[in-house]
Amino acid sequence: MSLSPFDNALLRDFLGDAEVEAALCAEADIRAMLAFEAALARAEAIHGLIPAEAAETIATVCVQFQPDVAALARGVASDGVVVPALVRALRAAVGPEAAPHVHRGATSQDVIDTSLMLRLKPLAARFCTRLGAILARLAALDAAFGERALMGHTRMQAALPITVSDRLRSWSGPLAPLMLRLDRLSFPVQFGGAVGTLEGLEGKGAQVRAALAAELDLEDTPQWHSTRTVITDLGHLLALITGGLGKMGQDIALMAQAGDDITLSGGGGSSAMPHKQNPVAAETLVALARFNAVQASALQQAMVHEQERSGAAWTLEWLTLPHMLAATGAALRHAEALTLSILRLGGADDTRPG
Repeated sequence: MSLSPFDNALLRDFLGDAEVEAALCAEADIRAMLAFEAALARAEAIHGLIPAEAAETIATVCVQFQPDVAALARGVASDGVVVPALVRALRAAVGPEAAPHVHRGATSQDVIDTSLMLRLKPLAARFCTRLGAILARLAALDAAFGERALMGHTRMQAALPITVSDRLRSWSGPLAPLMLRLDRLSFPVQFGGAVGTLEGLEGKGAQVRAALAAELDLEDTPQWHSTRTVITDLGHLLALITGGLGKMGQDIALMAQAGDDITLSGGGGSSAMPHKQNPVAAETLVALARFNAVQASALQQAMVHEQERSGAAWTLEWLTLPHMLAATGAALRHAEALTLSILRLGGADDTRPG
């Protein structure tokens, strides 16, 4: 039994997403945190804060280092974050000469937030690709069926005639600008030190941060320890994307109920009524949209960080954002499959779009 449907053995292929799971797993997190430590050492060596030999040793060990995950978990149980245990293990691994130069000027939140950015950046690019595929499929459906007639509905009642193009535009119209927003998201490095002032770096904190960002291919911005707009903006965008896909799913489920406006291949079976083909993918889009809408409010709550850094609000992000990413990944996957399953829109023949 699992506490989360996103990694439940029975539900993960339905409600989860393998690419999101791979990006957010503990192994990926550890590798990204070690990439931070390696890049920090190189950046500090560039500016003369640590010896070049120590930086080379740290960077080399970080590539190969395989920490004891069970020991790290025990450290989290004690410290609330994994970084103190990871840094202790890394210092032991690099040896006594390089050990004092590991993690200089950084704090746990710098490591964890930057690790998240390193993993979110390629995941967002993958989401853009999936959205592009969905939009391309909707364009193909429009080319094949766009001129056919549909009955427009307002407030669940038949209203006035529309075309298939009109309905398709109500699906693709919100998604196209959301894809552009996702593509333009900023993924900044996090580096501020214990209280966000880059103390202990001999006045070279800003230069080190810029070098660190360049090493990691992230944006160089001032620390955002207690200014969580980056996370909240991403969460709201995920909710908008799943909301747009949910609207499409709701429409398709209603069209399938009427039976005359759409033909779908496949569909979900029923244990009691073998003749049924339930619009499972469409229904799932609705559920995931509503789930993410609720989770977005939790991220809004997590914006309230007290003073220089918060533990409670930060932890709330950890409880919320991974599930939003999994829901979005699943929604994009279901939406692409659903649009591919549409054999006909409007009319009565079953012409298949190219």
